[in-house]
Amino acid sequence: MNNEELQRLTEDISTEYFGRIFHHEAYFNARLRTTGGRYMLNTHAIEINPKHYQEFGKEEICDILKHELCHYHLHLEGRGYRHRDKEFKEWLAAVGGKRHCQSLSTSQSRSTKRHTYECMKCQLKYVRKRQMNTAKFVCGACSGALKKIN
Repeated sequence: MNNEELQRLTEDISTEYFGRIFHHEAYFNARLRTTGGRYMLNTHAIEINPKHYQEFGKEEICDILKHELCHYHLHLEGRGYRHRDKEFKEWLAAVGGKRHCQSLSTSQSRSTKRHTYECMKCQLKYVRKRQMNTAKFVCGACSGALKKIN
């Protein structure tokens, strides 16, 4: 499926399930990692993660589009378009959309590697997700020099 076919599918789902015309753009965005799709409030575009199509097929894309079209149509009408809003939940149930998409089998999250540093003076240990420049930063407790353990 390419962007033109996705655009046609979005327009078809919009008219069939919502009775409204989809006037904006729908396209694949390979940079999406943790979500199946998203509705852009500023441009009114809908972006879809192409990995969901590759792994689960057209049926999953239809469910994601129903969800995003609920956001789209409610937002344009000035009604409650957020996940927590009652109108959004009612519309989603009425069109048979899902609240969450299926999880991809390949890990989409970033690495959970931890970096450990130890103070040379007071032996206090720091565990961080991001690396730090030991030449620039010092221990917060005693201002001693830091060294990386792993």
